[in-house]
Amino acid sequence: MNPNMKDKFKKYIQGQLEAAVRTFFTNHPRVKLIAVAGSVGKTSTKMATVHVLETRYRVLVHRGNFNTELSVPLTILDLPLPESLYSPVAWFQTLRQAREKAKASTPFPYDVIVVELGTDKPGDIPHFGTYLRPDLSVVTAVSPEHMEFFKTIEAVAREELAVSDYSGQLLVNRDDIEESYSTFVKNPLISTYGIGGVAEYHFLPEQTKADGSTSGKFVSPEYGEQQVDLKVIGEHSVKPLIAAGAVAIKFGLNPQEIRQALEDIIGVPGRMQVLRGIHDSMIIDDSYNASPLATAAALQTLYSLQDRQRIAILGSMNELGEVSQQEHERIGKLCDNSLLEWVVTIGSEAEKYLAPAAKSRGCQVRSFMSAYDAGSFVRGVLQPGAAVLVKGSQNGVFAEEAIKLLLHSIDDESKLVRQSPDWQQAKAQYFDKFKSSK
Repeated sequence: MNPNMKDKFKKYIQGQLEAAVRTFFTNHPRVKLIAVAGSVGKTSTKMATVHVLETRYRVLVHRGNFNTELSVPLTILDLPLPESLYSPVAWFQTLRQAREKAKASTPFPYDVIVVELGTDKPGDIPHFGTYLRPDLSVVTAVSPEHMEFFKTIEAVAREELAVSDYSGQLLVNRDDIEESYSTFVKNPLISTYGIGGVAEYHFLPEQTKADGSTSGKFVSPEYGEQQVDLKVIGEHSVKPLIAAGAVAIKFGLNPQEIRQALEDIIGVPGRMQVLRGIHDSMIIDDSYNASPLATAAALQTLYSLQDRQRIAILGSMNELGEVSQQEHERIGKLCDNSLLEWVVTIGSEAEKYLAPAAKSRGCQVRSFMSAYDAGSFVRGVLQPGAAVLVKGSQNGVFAEEAIKLLLHSIDDESKLVRQSPDWQQAKAQYFDKFKSSK
């Protein structure tokens, strides 16, 4: 199938799926829809929200980052992607199932559907509004993403906040979305969440434990202050829980249900998950992806861990376009030689821009193109009780592979991201080029 035919075929499939979703909500008006948009933190916020709502409701969710024009309708209709994306036979079978589910008169087995809405270019988020009407949408952050298409951060803000145009209610992260972007929001039913006392729904930290986890008060207009003892580490891991608590309140859960659910949430693979390393070290696995906002927050979490050797493994941050040099240099300048013993970079952008900036701050820096080489180096300099942050974008970095050389137990490899056979094959092909160059 030539590229032009592929594009036409995809648009036809997309249109049919969107029509099926419209029919589905017409026939199942009691089913509630929650959408999560934003530059970073969507999956963590989605899964935290699902965890809390499952205390009372039957919740449908795809546990991966299914957030594209094809995967969102399939998530709502509870259907998988066909194994062959350009097989007419496979897709026509999927479309038949989609129409049957949309028109089914039998009760839908879920009360709430939670989806992510992703964007690669201007217009993606507004397009979801042509067939979706979320009862509530959460916007997690506005930060540089796909800048080769958006060009400016204001364009990113306009895109992500476009979800407000077709949502019943809007919940916005006040910490990570500048107040000036509120001009892009026309929905009057807006609430905010964050750390500290400014947002309506917020968390007041009181004690940070040795492992980086936090206890404090979850504060809401409806229930006042609730004492909670959270298991996640880092502010950017706490924020998805605040959002989940706010959504739960709006969906009628009581304080006891919310507190228990929030206290049960642990880090998910690749997102500020704490793993045990060799020499009784602590590995902060934040290798799922990387953006400037999340990388800066992860570094601050590493800095908060006292009385130990600290090492930051920082991979290139992809899809930053013309601002890549600026953003990598900014992260490099956040590297503090009084708080870090080593900065270890993976990838070309990190080597070109982040590494020199970190060196200018007096940091010891080593740069590698392969995550395996980075992990091998850190294994050689690791001291007992050290803390190692591992952060990087997906393609061209795969920082999770560095962690494999640092784990206390090989059994914990199953806790890392991108360990499926398909991913392992793709990564093997990627890393083979480094072997051949030696």
